[in-house]
Amino acid sequence: MSDSIAMINIAIEYGSGSDEAEQLIREIREITGESDEEILVGSWTSYEIDMKEHLSERIPIVLAFVLIVTMILVWFQVKSVLVPIKAIMMNILSISASFGLIVIVFQEGLFSEFLNFTPQPLDLMVPPLVFGIAFGLSMDYEVLMLSRIHESWVETEDNTQAVSEGLQASGRLITGAAAIMIAVFSGFIFADVLIIKSIGLALTVAVLVDATIVRAIVVPSTMRLMGELNWWAPSFLQTKNTGMPDKIPSTSGTVILSSQGIESEE
Repeated sequence: MSDSIAMINIAIEYGSGSDEAEQLIREIREITGESDEEILVGSWTSYEIDMKEHLSERIPIVLAFVLIVTMILVWFQVKSVLVPIKAIMMNILSISASFGLIVIVFQEGLFSEFLNFTPQPLDLMVPPLVFGIAFGLSMDYEVLMLSRIHESWVETEDNTQAVSEGLQASGRLITGAAAIMIAVFSGFIFADVLIIKSIGLALTVAVLVDATIVRAIVVPSTMRLMGELNWWAPSFLQTKNTGMPDKIPSTSGTVILSSQGIESEE
């Protein structure tokens, strides 16, 4: 290319993004790394290797930030230690189901003829995007349900009744919101671009599982079994509820209204 820059094209027999291609790129980089000259190895496989290393460094930080902030915000809502932990675990259930299905479909080739695609490794951007969107939607549904359950618990202090009333009050709202999102995401499944197709299927499954199985069955069952432990918190974290007034003191007298004024009888 010039007196100081040279470019060499090498054709390999392995498919782009395959394990064999990645191993070859790593070996070439190890060999060129011993040279005093600056040697860069570029290809789609090289890009995927660099992206994997970057994601592996950043994902733990992002996950820690998201989980910690989520726990803090949910705690401020319900003043409980165990409920935020339970909420995160419930969200992970639906996201894990979506990840498992897209691996079976897009990497193993399930329904590949019907969906019109060639099985191949997932794009590296799919898992982070799906996690972010699905986690946000799942937490939205969780907060809707928890707010109703907590309101009933504050009024009745009966965990069973609170879970039942909370599910009845929020069930239709969650189902309606989920149905809208499923209708939107399912349209992406029939796109021609594979990354859009995979994201659409993953989000459709995540919302469907979350709204039908997790919110309707798993969350109420778990909170019913946990009983009053749902609302446990260390004494130094507990705050008095000042939102509800105490009982109005009763009077022993009788108040009589007349045209002459107000009279009271003891």
